[in-house]
Amino acid sequence: MEPLNLPHYNFRYKEIGGKMFIFDEVRQKFVSLTPEEWVRQHFLQFMKRNLNYPSNLTGVERKVNVNGLTQRCDIILYNRKGQPVMIVECKAPSVNIDETTLAQAARYNTTLGVPYLVLTNGLKHYCIRIENDKGRYSLERQFPTFDSLQ
Repeated sequence: MEPLNLPHYNFRYKEIGGKMFIFDEVRQKFVSLTPEEWVRQHFLQFMKRNLNYPSNLTGVERKVNVNGLTQRCDIILYNRKGQPVMIVECKAPSVNIDETTLAQAARYNTTLGVPYLVLTNGLKHYCIRIENDKGRYSLERQFPTFDSLQ
């Protein structure tokens, strides 16, 4: 897998039948190593190690009901009260982060109502702060730490 614009982390891997798997610490299982999963696992480690988000308040591929349809959100981060505070939408490095990616995360947010959306392909990262009550949003210069979202 290609290097990403994230710190380097050591992961556990295994191969089964010629297919590579990576260990997901949040889900506590090996998952198929796709380019999108490569980004997701790096971003999970970044959130945990660099921004202090605890694994037990992190959801991976959580089901979200949007207009009667069940969809899966890549990463949802929760505060100490168990309330969702951030959606992270991960794409493979070859996928551009654009309006389509933002629209996908925004659809999930119609149900969750979080104050932060993060979009990443491992090379480019965007953090958007949403003021739901005011109908405004802004592009943040840095990611909020876990403690800042309490």
